[in-house]
Amino acid sequence: MLMPEDNVAAHLTARTPAGLQVMARGEDGWCVALDGVHMRCSIYDTRPAICRKFAMAGPYCLDVRADYADRRARGIPLTLY
Repeated sequence: MLMPEDNVAAHLTARTPAGLQVMARGEDGWCVALDGVHMRCSIYDTRPAICRKFAMAGPYCLDVRADYADRRARGIPLTLY
């Protein structure tokens, strides 16, 4: 969730059904500010407060990275309609 003092470009944000302003997500489910090739934030110097509180290399970070690596190893599932 973004705070009023967060200075994030509008094209990187979205509104939840409850009306909260959040970072938008790409088709892959990741934050649109994420540089997926290098797995790093493309707006690091101006990232929102909630992202600044995220402990890099902390337990949650390591879990998210492990899940990402596992999903990449499994490939993209195909759904035929």
